[in-house]
Amino acid sequence: MASSSAPRASLKNYAIVTLAYWGFTLTDGALRMLVLLYFNEIGYTPIQIAFLFLFYEVFGIVTNFLGGWIGSQFGLKVTLYSGIGLQVLALIMLSFLNRDWAQWFAVLYVMTSQAFSGIAKDLTKMSSKSAIRLVVPQDAQSSLFNWVAVLTGSKNALKGVGFFLGAALLGTFGFVTSLWIMAIGLILVLFTGVMLPRGMGKIKAKVKFTQLFSKSREINILSAARFFLFGSRDVWFVVGLPVFLRSALGWSFYQAGGFLACWVIGYGIIQFLAPTLLRRFGNGEPPKSKTIQFWTGILTAVPASIALAMQLNAPLNVTIVVGLMIFGIVFAFNSAVHSYLVLAFTDDDKVALNVGFYYMANSGGRLIGTVLSGLIYQLYGLVGCLWVSSLFVLAAWMISLKLPDPQPSKALAWKAGDGD
Repeated sequence: MASSSAPRASLKNYAIVTLAYWGFTLTDGALRMLVLLYFNEIGYTPIQIAFLFLFYEVFGIVTNFLGGWIGSQFGLKVTLYSGIGLQVLALIMLSFLNRDWAQWFAVLYVMTSQAFSGIAKDLTKMSSKSAIRLVVPQDAQSSLFNWVAVLTGSKNALKGVGFFLGAALLGTFGFVTSLWIMAIGLILVLFTGVMLPRGMGKIKAKVKFTQLFSKSREINILSAARFFLFGSRDVWFVVGLPVFLRSALGWSFYQAGGFLACWVIGYGIIQFLAPTLLRRFGNGEPPKSKTIQFWTGILTAVPASIALAMQLNAPLNVTIVVGLMIFGIVFAFNSAVHSYLVLAFTDDDKVALNVGFYYMANSGGRLIGTVLSGLIYQLYGLVGCLWVSSLFVLAAWMISLKLPDPQPSKALAWKAGDGD
């Protein structure tokens, strides 16, 4: 009786964690679009808008560094719902923004609210992805890659849906009411926390400060590759591409926002399908070091090819749309395999620490990508951003060459059962 109820309990916990993450992700995407649209409407330049999100990325690094330790000491349930609570605080705080304030104070105020949102985002992400390693039932460990892909792929698709949601809420209810609607929705999500077990992900031993820096060679290498991988995306995606779509191609803000939303949704769908596609076109074995090396190697050529096409005066609309679709597909495979390997390389009792460290590198890459996106675009345009992106992917590929294969005892197989 107990043995049959354990898998059901684990599946219930997986569903609760996933639904909580979904709820947060919708508001995260919607909030990003709300801020972009609203501050564009009141006269802020794209570069000024990008700086509004600077604290969002900076505090994400700090959160991932300390969040793993907090999760290991107090449990992932605490970090997961603390993250959602902080997002509620950020939404309510932003609702009190006054357009009559001096611009410097308004910018500082929004940056502070975005700092809370950045902390919330990375606490929630670290907790959710760590929890998957613990709540997937033992008899389903053979399809861990699929479980991770469902969470990660659906998250990115929902973030794209959140872009649409933010624009729709803003157009229907206005800035302040939209923020309160999202805050109330997340408050309802908070109540799901009573159904999760206490102490999930908590370890008994005290963790020293020096242990916050991963001592696993595999995690260190994977984290370094992750830093450059996500820097390669954000160096063109955060500032360069939206500004280019509006200024060079003459797209309206809604057209540009819609394209970015569709790109993120498509990216999430590919992540969701990655296990099935890799299994169908591969040898049926779980991802190994050569898997990530192959996909990173392909990705290196994509931004370079887009930049070359632009320099050779290829039709800009076709080049950007087709090129970035290809980039999104290949990048999604890279990200999906990364998300699997970080769990395959770690043990249950270190999952929060290792995943927190790994996503600290992820946030670091996003931060440097965000800063360089504005700087490089200002100096060299989108072509310059794409060449830097290619160099970043090349660095990720070279680092991944040092990555060993997961050990059989730790590399959880990823094949799904019949019918998947």
